[in-house]
Order: sequence, then C-alpha cells, then structure tokens
Amino acid sequence: MDYKDTLNLPDTPFPMRGNLPQREPNWVEQWCREDLYKAIRQSKAGKPKFVLHDGPPYANGDIHIGHAVNKILKDIIVKCRCLAGYDARYVPGWDCHGMPIEIQIEKTHGKGLPTLEVQEKSRAYATEQIERQKKDFIRLGVLADWTNPYKTMNFKNEADELRALGKILKAGYVFRGLKPVNWCFDCGSALAEAEVEYKDKQDIAVDVGFAFNAATLDKLAVAFNVSTDTLTAKPGQLVIWTTTPWTLPANQALNVHPELVYSLVDVGSKVLLLAQERVKPCLESYGLEGTELATTTGRQLEGLAFHHPFYDRLSPIYLADYVSTDAGTGIVHCSPAYGVDDFITSKAYGLKDADIINPVMGNGVYVDSLPYFGGLHIWKANPLIVDKLIETGSLIKQLKFGHSYMHCWRHKTPVIYRATSQWFAGMDVAPKDGSSTLREKALAGVDATQFFPAWGKARLHTMIANRPDWTLSRQRQWGVPMAFLVHRETGELHPRTDELIEIVAQRIEREGIEAWQHITVEELIGEQAKDYVKNPDTLDVWFDSGTTHETVLRGSHADESQFPADLYLEGSDQHRGWFHSSLLTSCMINGVPPYKALLTHGFVVDGQGRKMSKSVGNVIAPQEVTNKMGAEILRLWVASTDYSGELTISDEILKRVVESYRRIRNTLRFLLANISDFSFDTQAVSVEDLSEVDRYALTLLAKLQAECEEHYTRYEFHPIVSKLQIFCSEDLGAFYLDVLKDRLYTTGANSRARRSAQTALHHITHGLLKLMAPILSFTAEEAFAAMQGEAKQPSVFCGEFHAAPEVHDAADLQSRWPGLLALRARVVKELENLRTAGQIGSSLQARVKLVLPTELYAACVALGEDLKFLFIVSQVDIEAGEQEMIEVRTADGKKCERCWHVRPDTGADDNLPDLCGRCVSNLHGDGEERAHV
Repeated sequence: MDYKDTLNLPDTPFPMRGNLPQREPNWVEQWCREDLYKAIRQSKAGKPKFVLHDGPPYANGDIHIGHAVNKILKDIIVKCRCLAGYDARYVPGWDCHGMPIEIQIEKTHGKGLPTLEVQEKSRAYATEQIERQKKDFIRLGVLADWTNPYKTMNFKNEADELRALGKILKAGYVFRGLKPVNWCFDCGSALAEAEVEYKDKQDIAVDVGFAFNAATLDKLAVAFNVSTDTLTAKPGQLVIWTTTPWTLPANQALNVHPELVYSLVDVGSKVLLLAQERVKPCLESYGLEGTELATTTGRQLEGLAFHHPFYDRLSPIYLADYVSTDAGTGIVHCSPAYGVDDFITSKAYGLKDADIINPVMGNGVYVDSLPYFGGLHIWKANPLIVDKLIETGSLIKQLKFGHSYMHCWRHKTPVIYRATSQWFAGMDVAPKDGSSTLREKALAGVDATQFFPAWGKARLHTMIANRPDWTLSRQRQWGVPMAFLVHRETGELHPRTDELIEIVAQRIEREGIEAWQHITVEELIGEQAKDYVKNPDTLDVWFDSGTTHETVLRGSHADESQFPADLYLEGSDQHRGWFHSSLLTSCMINGVPPYKALLTHGFVVDGQGRKMSKSVGNVIAPQEVTNKMGAEILRLWVASTDYSGELTISDEILKRVVESYRRIRNTLRFLLANISDFSFDTQAVSVEDLSEVDRYALTLLAKLQAECEEHYTRYEFHPIVSKLQIFCSEDLGAFYLDVLKDRLYTTGANSRARRSAQTALHHITHGLLKLMAPILSFTAEEAFAAMQGEAKQPSVFCGEFHAAPEVHDAADLQSRWPGLLALRARVVKELENLRTAGQIGSSLQARVKLVLPTELYAACVALGEDLKFLFIVSQVDIEAGEQEMIEVRTADGKKCERCWHVRPDTGADDNLPDLCGRCVSNLHGDGEERAHV
C-alpha cells in the first residue's frame, strides 16, 4: 500500500524557483496600479514621522550601479523604519539645473544659443532624463511617492530657491568681491569645491632667480649684517620654486616666513638667497657648491624688492605664515590673481582689486596685451616662459614634475585659481543679527549631528573648519538667476533688493526661471532703470540641492516632510557636496543643520578593486543585473556588503549572492508549505503548551529579531543578512526544521503535536518575513500574499516587525539546549561514519547508545522517548558515566513503510502489517504524545 496520502505533506503556491526577472515586473506593475505607497501611508496614519530626505540624483544619463546602491539603501531604511512603527515617508527628487545638462544641449544643438532657447531645451532634456531614471529606480523595488517627486526645476522650487537667496542676503552673509576661485576653462565658470577632483598631472617645475635690486642693496646688506660691497661683488638672485610657470607673468610679490632663517650663499658665479634649511638640498639639485655668507630672519627682509625675471617691475617681500621648507626654496612667488593664500596676503599688504594683475581670460588664454605671451593658452605658454627665463638668465633649474592637481569633475581637464568678481557667502562674516559666523554655526551643527559611520564627523568638521568663502555665482544660462539689480557705476545692489527679489520670485513661480529673461529693469524700478543692470549670474547648482530643506521639506512637500529631516544619505563624496551645501544654507537660514543624522556609503569597485570604467570594460549596469538575475539579487548584494567602505561587485560575487538568495527562499517555501492548512486564530497552541523544542525555537527567533531590529536601527544591514542566512541554514535547516519533519508529516493533521509545531512555524515565518522584507521586498510580498488569512493588508509593509511570543522558561531552554545540539552534532558525525562504511543508508536505520556525564545525561533523560527524534534515529539507549561515549549500530526491528522508522512493533497490527505502532496510533488512535521533540 502507498501511504503517501496519509502523510501531511507540505503544500504552497509559493514556488521554489523565483524566476525573478520575469515575475518582479508584475509586482512593480501591481504596486503602481494599486498605489501601494499611498496604501502604506494610510496604514501608518497617526504614527510618528520618519523622513529620509532624498539627495537628488542629477537628471542626466541612465542610472549606474552607484545610483542603484544609493536608492536601494534608502529604500531599505525607509522600509525598516516603516516596520518599526513609523510613518516613514520618502519623496524622491532630482537635481535639474547646471553645467552637464547645458553641455548636452551644446553638443546636440551647438554653442551660442540664446539663453531662452538653452533653458527651453534644457528643461525638456531634464524631463526626459527624469522619466528614464524613474523607471529604473521603480524597477529596483523602491517604494516612494513617484507620482509627486520634487524637481529643482519645478517653478515653485525655483522661486523658493531665489527666496532662500534673498533670506541669506538679508541676513548679511552675501557679498560681492574679487577673489581667486576654482575656474574651469571648458565650463567658462567658477566651480564649487565639490566640483573639483584631483588627478595626476605632468608640469614643468622651475627654480627661478629674482635679481637683487641695486636701489635696495644697502637695506639688504643691513638685513644680513654684511657690507654692501659683499653684495655688489657678484650678481645676486633670490630663488623661488614653482610648478606653475604660467603664473609668473602675474607675479607681484615674494612671500617669506617671518620666523625662518634665510641665507646668502656664494655659489661662485653669483650669490643666491635661500631658506637656510633648503640650502643643501637646493645646491645638490642645482649641481652647485656654495659658501654661506650670512643669515637673517624672514622678518628682516619684509618690504625689500627684487626684479621680476622678465618684466620691468619689482616684486616686494611679504611675510606669510604659510611658507614652509617642506619643498622648494623656502620662498614663494606670489600671484594674487591665481592663489587664495597669495590673494589674502596681498590684500593684507594693501593691494587694491584694481591693482591685481590678472592676464588670463576665462578661456585660459592670456590677454593680447600681455608682453611675450599674449594670445597663448597658459598650458602652451609654459615651455615658452621657461625659454624666456633662460633668455634672461633667470632660470636656475627646470624639471618635469608629476603631482596631484585640480581637475574639473565634469570635463576632467585642469582647473586653476583665477581672480574674478563673484558673489560669495562669507564663512567668517558676522551676520546682521550679531549672532555667530556661518563657520561657527556650521561647526556647532556638525557636533550636533549623528554620523554613520562615525568617522564622517571628523571629516566634515575639518572641511568646514578649513573651507574658503562659498562662491555662489556661476556664469551659465541653465540655472536659477541671482536676480539682483546692480548699480552701473558703484556695483551696489538696489536699495529695494529684498522687495524686488520677491517680485521676481512670484513671476518665476508662474513662469519658471525663464521669467528673468523677460523681465525688464524698467518694469521693476521705472525711471531708475538707466542706473542699474540685471545681474547676469546664476546660482551655483549646489545651492539648488543645498536649499531643498527650504524648498522641499518646508516648501513644496511640507505636508509629507518635517524639518529637520531624520536622515540624509549619500555617497561619501557628499561630505564636500550636498551634506556640505545643505549644512551651510540651513545654518544661514535656520541657524541649525537640516538633518539629525548623516549616513554615507562608499563607491562600487570591481572584483579587483578597480573603479567602474567603460574604457576598462568592467562596468556592471544595474539594468543588466535586474534583467538577468532580478532586482532582488542586486538588493541582497547591497545589503550583504559593508557599504561604509568600497562595495565590490563581480559576476562571481553575484553568483554567490544568488546561492544565498536560494537558501533563504527555500527556507521560506518550507515554512509556508507546512503552515498552509493552519489557522493561527483557531488552531494555535498556547506558548506554555508548546513542545519543548518549539519553545526553544521561539527563543532563537526572539534573539534573531532583537539583534536584527537593533542592526536596522543603526543602519547596519550586512550583519542582518549574515544572521538571516545562519538562521535559515543552521538554526532552521540543519536543526529545527530537520527535526520537525517527522512530527509535521506523520502525526495527526489536527494533533496537538503538529499544531504545536505549526504554531512555532507561524511565528518563525512571520518573524523571518518581516525581517527580510526591507531587503528582499519582492520575495517578502510574494510570500505574504501566499500566506493564509493575510489578505486583510495590501502589503507586508502595512504591518510592523513581528512580536515573537515570550517564552516563560527561555533562560532554562537557552542553558540546556546548546549542549543538546552539540551532542547531536557529535552523534551525527558518528552516524555519517556508519553511513560511509555502508552499514546504514538513512540515519533512521540506526540505533544509538550514549554514555553521558551527569549534566548532559540529565538533559537527555528529560527528553524521554523524544530523544530519538532529536538525533533522527529509530532507537536511543542512554546511561550515565564519567566519560562520554557514543556508539551507533543498526536498529532492531522492521522499517515502517509510512514513517521509515525501524521499530520492533512494525507489523504488530495484523490489519496494517507495514506500519509501526505509533503510525497506527496517529492514523487510527489517540496519536502519540510529543511533549519535547
């Protein structure tokens, strides 16, 4: 007889194979059709809010693997906060203005287009890009308010951004001035600090002599306490070292450190002036030998002037604390137009803006009027300047020099410091209300912010402490205008600027930034128009995203948000980007940061630790992964990786992730299949009446839940994945579910023994499902839909983390059962030896004899007849002894055709000759008692 139909075999519509690439899109479609995000919001009505404010991706190009990491991390956090009992809202956003989009328009339609046409085409392009990116983000399983995202180019956001500028202007933080700023020739604009990256660059390093000035030789002699004759006996040169020969035409001074010692060195044909600490390395480098004639301190040299190497002008000595002897000559040539420190020092010595020599135009070409080099690009002029130094006898040495140098992060071309008239937010300007400076407010804000990982605090603190004033203005077309009216002669703002900004903002709110092109000065100020012009600059694009706390959290999406946001999450480069600009703007407007916590993640690299690069051919696109393996695999990879550092991805790594997914899915399927006929409301067994092993399993679940929920609170996901995998493979697969199969399949369908097991499985399934849901959202929703009696809620995220029931004897179970499981492992090992020897096939064909020390003996005796089910053998004999002994042999009796146990009572019932006594009881009697296992 076939007894298969008498067993309680598992059954579930939840398939073993996920077929993720085919099935996930159906879930995505259903979520969109049913507006799942809205349904979750309704289910969380009245719960405390949790707001993760989205750092907007740039609306240009398809999403890459870094975008996927970012959005998946955000989605995991929003969902875990949702399950933790919060109304966790997520409004996605896009950064829409700025250079990259403008460049795309130039590539497609050419340069020199009218501003209105550039703006029209840029707006259309950004809209198209947003739709492409949105589709891919949704495909990743990210739940968000996709029907109502924020865009920095929305008219209301553009208007509110201008109003935010008005607020910081009114507060006194904004000023206009000539200062060296990061300048990109290809952009034709100033750059923010965050738009500069460092790459290796080859330059010509030169040591240059500035000839002694005959008119001040007496003063130089006094400074060194030597006779004037000593200095007139031979030509003399003060020596500087620079890696930027192109700045020499703009040299206006020479900087020395006031406390350093400087030497006059006779090298035979001439006398050199060098820092004493640099004399030996410099002379060795020049191939010269010399004698030190005299020394003095830098302070004694202040004000003395030396001849420019090829122009007929003098360069005076300024004192500067930043001069060092780490390299070079200990003397720094000073071009205030092309160096921040140089500029500050020169201004301190009274140099006026009009007197600053600034021959490099915005395209990197010297003005035509510059002697010798006019009309040349600075990079092409470098070797010609060296030739001029040789011609004038000023070159001491030249050398090809590789160093880390500033580059534009968009064009990948070198950037220079260039003095231009720009609008700035002053880091150390005292605001009109007399409160602390922006730098002080921002540093206090950093101290008040929680950081994940913690090292981010020191990094951002250092950046704020050392950063220069923020250059707010850009010379572009596709950006929010700095809508000021400026006096033609004085450069002063119109006295009604506050009022005028609001008038323009109202127009922009109706018509977009294009309104600024239509507005005339006459309609704003009438007869005064002849004295004022419209400021042509646009705002730094970092101001766009940096003010979203004002334009979004407290503006367009105020009802869905709160200020400050609970969390900002971005890549680690945003310490100098969005985190930075958001902090500064909020401190200027609100006096506090716009966030309570900051979380950063690393960048994605390939299996060899290399950055993703099309030229290298190691790019893994998220679209390819989702199409081939499913978004669930990408989500599991993100969650299982320690994102605080670099995230490594490769085909091999993804294959391992697939295996991890299968283990979790198969475990989930087993659980679902074995509770498919179970109603918790009517058939659950009370916790105190559960079998002992079931209660122990619930303590393991409670431990898992507590640890995972704590990890979720700290935004640590890879330990959660690890614990889930261990729980599925070891606690469940290798132990509990393995032990449970006999009771689930062979006992009476409605027996207390089986219902006890199903009660525990119900809790484990719910607990596991909720813990994995933020990470494996598609799988969790699929499993949730397959569970009986769960149609009341449209989504697993409408509920909360499962509350594991309290087990009254948890402490006792946790003290005894680890020892029992360790013994079980030793028994299994002996059984495997017997199987290898060919004496048994299944462990149920075995009989185990145990001699055990007192404590372990007592724990085993307490399980009674159920002990054999723990070892999955047919018979167990046990006795006490000092030394543990495990002996296995074949069991006595005949195999039961239903439960496969080997028992002496198999066939005792003449009517059921193939069944053992317990199967007869389970089918036709009162059923066996299973109090423990």
